[in-house]
Amino acid sequence: MRLPDEPDIPAQINIVPMIDVIFAILTFFIMSTLFLTRSEGLPVNLPKAASAQQQKSSEPINVTVDADGKISLNRKSVTLDVLSEQVRTLMGTTPEALVIINADERVTHGQVVAVMDKLRQVKGAKLAIATQKP
Repeated sequence: MRLPDEPDIPAQINIVPMIDVIFAILTFFIMSTLFLTRSEGLPVNLPKAASAQQQKSSEPINVTVDADGKISLNRKSVTLDVLSEQVRTLMGTTPEALVIINADERVTHGQVVAVMDKLRQVKGAKLAIATQKP
C-alpha cells in the first residue's frame, strides 16, 4: 500500500550489467581474431630468405613437401605421379594460376626439383617457393 503523500519514483533500467556483458563479448572477439592466421599449407619449417617477396594471387594452389618427402596438394595427400593432373583439375579453365611450393628445409634438393618439374608440365602454372624472413 502506498501512502498518498509518497512521491512517484520513475521506473529505471539499469544498463551497467548489459554494458559489462557487451564489453566482455567484444573483448572475446578481439582476442580471438588476433590468433587467427591463414595457414595455406601444412605446417613445415620453411627455409629463410632475406630477399623474399610477397606474391599476389586471388586463390593460390599450395603444394607442400614435408620433412619426410610426402607431397600434399591443398592439404590433401597426393603422389608425385598424379600431381600435375590434380593441379590441372584445380586450375579448371583459368589460364594462369600461382602454385606455391611449401617445402620443408630438410627436404632434399632432388625432391623439390622433382615436384617443380611436374608442376612445370602444367601450362599456365606460375611457380613460387614459400620462405620465411630470417
